[in-house]
Amino acid sequence: MNDVVSASAPGRVNLIGEHTDYNGGMVLPAALNIGLEVSLIPRSDSAVAVSSDGYDAPAIRDVADDAVGGWSDPCVGAIREANRLGLLDAGVTLDLVSSIPAGSGLSSSAALIVAILKAARTYAGADLTDIDIAIAARRVENDYMGVPCGIMDQMTVALASPGSAMALDTKRMEYALIPLPASHDMVVLHSGITRKLTDGRYAARKQECDAAKRFFGTEDLCLIEEETVRGSDLADVPKRRALHCVSENARVHSAIAALDAGDIGEFGAVMNESHASMRDLFEMSLPAIDALVNDAVQIGAVGARLTGGGFGGCIVACIAKEEREGWLGEVLSRHPDARFIDAVSGA
Repeated sequence: MNDVVSASAPGRVNLIGEHTDYNGGMVLPAALNIGLEVSLIPRSDSAVAVSSDGYDAPAIRDVADDAVGGWSDPCVGAIREANRLGLLDAGVTLDLVSSIPAGSGLSSSAALIVAILKAARTYAGADLTDIDIAIAARRVENDYMGVPCGIMDQMTVALASPGSAMALDTKRMEYALIPLPASHDMVVLHSGITRKLTDGRYAARKQECDAAKRFFGTEDLCLIEEETVRGSDLADVPKRRALHCVSENARVHSAIAALDAGDIGEFGAVMNESHASMRDLFEMSLPAIDALVNDAVQIGAVGARLTGGGFGGCIVACIAKEEREGWLGEVLSRHPDARFIDAVSGA
């Protein structure tokens, strides 16, 4: 068994719709130009041997290894899932090449899992759809890695391509691709602060949302009326989390309408409102990121916000194409720890 199969997946940036995807809401992510490629060779034993351009030493694990906490966890989890799905029947040798910064909030783990599952699908000649792959990839993160994420990242990296945003209804699992504006770039800047979804703060926010869902007796926190949340006697912390989810879901709809209408000013305003909600209601930002977002807007961005699970990682800013270079130089001069990652726009 020395057949080599390869597959790739892009990184993604979430333009708006944070922590709505596991609460029955809408999200608006976009695929990036950066991504990763996986080469997979099935083995006859149970080893998962992984080499990566991002790590000096390879990892050699067993496909039955339940321990988590290492950089190769997504690989082991993906191969376990591939075996469960009947795409493989043992271990593999994997080689990874990635241009997605780890810990950036740009879905490096989702892209890795999706790419591995796509490679395994190719090897098996299976008829799984890309949506099937996305759902399986989410199982890996939820059940094996212990990250209580929603479906947004996996759907985006499995189905989207640069140049358009994915308006995804996570309750109905329905989506539409919306062209990004040609006049503006969606610029992704790394704050310089690396974060891990497994550090507990993401899970804490999920638990606070779950408390609100139990209080209201629904799994679809985003679909509750804002007045209902405000008028309830729900405890303060879960109430603030619920208010973010409800208002953020409404902002996604507003952002989609603004893109459809070509109203970039409104789109930017909604981005700014989103960041304020993440900062004040969901408490997932950090002072250094708030300063980066504020300066991005002050220097000329139409809108800017934290993107990803929070507590570090990247911001995304909407800036006119002709202003981008000067704007970028000024932002990075004020924030030397920040760095440019990517920019996407419509044709």
